[in-house]
Amino acid sequence: MAFTAYHNVNGANGVDVELLAPGDNANNIKSILFTNTDNASITLSLFIQDEPSDGVTGTFYLIHTLSIPQNVSLLIDDKDLLRFDNTTSGYGLYVTVGSGDVMDVIINR
Repeated sequence: MAFTAYHNVNGANGVDVELLAPGDNANNIKSILFTNTDNASITLSLFIQDEPSDGVTGTFYLIHTLSIPQNVSLLIDDKDLLRFDNTTSGYGLYVTVGSGDVMDVIINR
């Protein structure tokens, strides 16, 4: 799969959204910008998850159930926090939003 920097996330289409698939080789993420484009506050969780080779999936949260007010953006620019193995056998990056939430995500590498 190819790296995609821009995402329009709509919880009505699925609350768990894959931002980076394992194998995208996007290991040097510099920042991620989340922008609430909804008409109300939204809730998001950001996590990495490995591909289960043995039937067990490891999920590790970077952000868990954070509320972002209407018309507000959140910038994560800690390169150490965003450093994870995104090679073929590595981790994917995912966001969970509420079922009615809408936001934009921009990934900078």
